[in-house]
Amino acid sequence: MDKTYANLTEAEEELMIQNEFHALLADYANTTHIQKIALITRAFEFANKAHKGTKRRSGEPYIMHPLAVARIVVKEMGLGSTSICSALLHDVVEDTDYTCEDIAREFNPKIASIVEGLTKISGGIFGEKASEQAENFRKLILTIPEDVRVILIKMADRLHNMRTLGSMPPAKQLKIAGETQYIYAPLAQRLGFFLIKTELENLSFKYEQPQLYEKIKDNIDRVTPNIEKEYEEFIKPITEVLTSYGYKYRITKRIKTPYSVFKKMQKKNIPFEEVYDLLAVRIILSPKIGENEKANCWVTYSVITSIYNAHPDRTRDFLNTPKTNGYEALHVTVMAPSGKWIEVQIRSERMNEIAEKGLAAHWRYKTGEEEQSDLDNWFNSVKEMLDNADYNNAIEIMDTFKLNLYSNEIFVFTPKGDIIKMPAKATALDLAFQLHTELGEHCIGAKVDHKLVPSSYVLKSGDQVEILTSKSQKPQQEWIDFVTTAKAKAHLRFLFKKEFKNDYQKGQRIVEEELAKLHLPLNSDNLQKILNFYDINTANQLFYGISKGRIPLTSGIKNIFKNTSESKLIKIWKLTFGNNNKKKDENKPITVADKNTIHLTDANVGTAYKLADCCQPIPGDPVLGFLDNDGTVIVHKIDCEVALKLQSSFGNKIVSADWATQQVLSFLASIEISGIDKIGVLREIVKIITDDYSINIKNVNIQTKDGIFKGEISMYVHNTEDINNLCMNLLKIKAVKTVNRIQ
Repeated sequence: MDKTYANLTEAEEELMIQNEFHALLADYANTTHIQKIALITRAFEFANKAHKGTKRRSGEPYIMHPLAVARIVVKEMGLGSTSICSALLHDVVEDTDYTCEDIAREFNPKIASIVEGLTKISGGIFGEKASEQAENFRKLILTIPEDVRVILIKMADRLHNMRTLGSMPPAKQLKIAGETQYIYAPLAQRLGFFLIKTELENLSFKYEQPQLYEKIKDNIDRVTPNIEKEYEEFIKPITEVLTSYGYKYRITKRIKTPYSVFKKMQKKNIPFEEVYDLLAVRIILSPKIGENEKANCWVTYSVITSIYNAHPDRTRDFLNTPKTNGYEALHVTVMAPSGKWIEVQIRSERMNEIAEKGLAAHWRYKTGEEEQSDLDNWFNSVKEMLDNADYNNAIEIMDTFKLNLYSNEIFVFTPKGDIIKMPAKATALDLAFQLHTELGEHCIGAKVDHKLVPSSYVLKSGDQVEILTSKSQKPQQEWIDFVTTAKAKAHLRFLFKKEFKNDYQKGQRIVEEELAKLHLPLNSDNLQKILNFYDINTANQLFYGISKGRIPLTSGIKNIFKNTSESKLIKIWKLTFGNNNKKKDENKPITVADKNTIHLTDANVGTAYKLADCCQPIPGDPVLGFLDNDGTVIVHKIDCEVALKLQSSFGNKIVSADWATQQVLSFLASIEISGIDKIGVLREIVKIITDDYSINIKNVNIQTKDGIFKGEISMYVHNTEDINNLCMNLLKIKAVKTVNRIQ
């Protein structure tokens, strides 16, 4: 419990509640909505009475949470009285004896309908039984086209829960943070809520990797004074010219968040010191009556590019081709006097409001518009996708849904010149399915700019595409491997489901029979050994390939299991879970009931576990555990993509984990190294690795071109400290310019 609330008297609590309510009314008064104070006051009093005496985990009165959600709804999303009342009442039906009928009687059917929608999706992927109820997640998505306010209030609810996540136990923090990053942050971006999306990502990062978050945050704080100085120097000549034109405008700056910096460091494989685009500048114009806002944006662009040199490949025109979420702006990246690239975003006040509060804040229920927007079409396509496909679990649903949350878009043209928006990396076959499922089913290829290309051709912005079909063409199994859009994958999955299920079961039976001959069960360990042997990623591919005779299982199975004894090395080190001084059998698997008592400690309690092949964690990496169906704990790095998916889908099986290992066992890790090619440089590198650090090298792959060398070195290390120290010492070689661990 938070000490702030521990000793509050009843009168002090009531004063705190009333102050928060008055702050809500003040936020509401600052909007352009018709003021319905009486209705909001009634909703507050109703919710306050319903939650009377209930406390949050932090110790604060529960009503403070609905009040905070309502403030997010009005202040950060720009919604009106119906949404405010629904936010205030959103937990009443779930947590008290009141019903939706009571809400409808006291208020109106629309508020009751939204509260009912929020109540329906309070379980499933968002509750304690996460991912065991895939249908609940499906319900959430299907509520979007009916009334988008349901998901908006749910998003506000999640944002406040993330802001107060510190009071939760570590395992719960990991579950909620992973779920937030996997679903809520992309959804916020898709709906146009950039600020909310950014905060959700940053908070998730803060709780998943607190030490790294603090380190990057400290680095940003350290360089902020220099950034401020650079910003003032950069905008000075721009303001002089824009003011001379008589433009009404304001200029703001945005410094990258720790999460944004972390992603850049990961993507580019660079240290913090090499992240140069920490600063972005935003120019927001207020055109005079009768002036064209797009024309003003282009004039401003001309002003900037006449002062500073523009990057030839980094101008983005979202004025004439807005993003699907409604985002409009003009982006240009220019070289500042400091020699660094700075992105400038040019937009009007109207565009800025949509960018910050989302197109959903100007939904049809508010404007009365009849025309279908891009966002309408997207929601309807999601509904169609979920209606037409058959899903076995929440993972499948979320994978398919997440494909629809793409943020990068390209624009292609039909032969008649119509513009079609597609996600980046979409193929010609994806476009065929996007236009019509029948076109996709019979697609044999395409013509791009009048040149023949295969259906797997990856489209680029500006391509003019003609889809080629044949009546004799039928969908091929390999299509699923190269299509990228959810619509194409969902339709193909629907077509292949029955056929694939039969082949899958046949292949599984063959594997079980072959293993039975060796008196072995088909469990996750044995299955993983088979997958590794054949270099296959999924059981689906394995079983299907075996059933079709493409994978010769019988000839290989004896080689795979010729030595079934467990590696003795694995038992040299221990990954411990929980804090319990009672001695346990090291091979006893953790049960679901046990995991509630697991915390990050240094207690010496052994358990059955294995390291995930997808991310190959080593001691020192932040990790979490996933409780498999057979009781084995699978250990993943916390920033592993698979771990992120598991956090959001199987939150009740996530356990906190920490390392307690001796420097006995070595783990495979790789570094990427580059520099100036000269005689003897490889010898110096190898000498430091083998002589100075006594590290065993597994593989060296170095290539040189035009006086530059670049390559990878795989080696066995004890922990992250080993590899970090090694990287720093390799950088002391004059010819070496970059050394980074390959994540």
